[in-house]
Amino acid sequence: MKLLKKSIAIVLATTVLNVTAQNKELINAFSQSYDYEALQKYDAAINSINTVYNASSYETNLRLGWLNYIAGKSKDAVSYYQKAIQLMPAATEPLWAIINPLTVTQSWNEIEKTYLSILKLDPKSASANYNLGMIYYYRKDYVNAKKHFDVSLNLTPFNYNNMLMSGWTNYFLGNKNEAKTLFNKVLLYSPNDKSALEGLSLIK
Repeated sequence: MKLLKKSIAIVLATTVLNVTAQNKELINAFSQSYDYEALQKYDAAINSINTVYNASSYETNLRLGWLNYIAGKSKDAVSYYQKAIQLMPAATEPLWAIINPLTVTQSWNEIEKTYLSILKLDPKSASANYNLGMIYYYRKDYVNAKKHFDVSLNLTPFNYNNMLMSGWTNYFLGNKNEAKTLFNKVLLYSPNDKSALEGLSLIK
């Protein structure tokens, strides 16, 4: 019995040493990548993480997503962020992160899907609702734009962008009274605002 306990203790001690060594190696790789990033040596930073890369590691995929993005390798960045999203499906962090390289590649349909995924996890996100509203606004889909602008406006009623874009969306929907009210509120925030004054000049 004593021999068995001793054997178990040796195995546990060896396991702890291995885990500690692996963790130290991981920490060192991340630390080195930060140093290279600060020097704008992005390929070297990427290589630092690649030495300890584990496909099932959320942290390494997220880090490589960022490093590839700032290195100008948007497609690679998207790939790593997608892996991070799969590993942590309840997290909004990688969803927000993947929008950057998707914007570079002008993948607007994917960006729309990403914002919708964020809103499934965080329905009251003012930023996600506003940004999604902007996508629909520029598509001239004013009904859906208003739906998302309304959420953002209700959360931050005296935000300049929310008031202005809600004003123009209501204008194009024919809601002149609502648009007039919003344009006037914009002027409280930004007196002599050209866009708000233009909107008011169109309302008779």
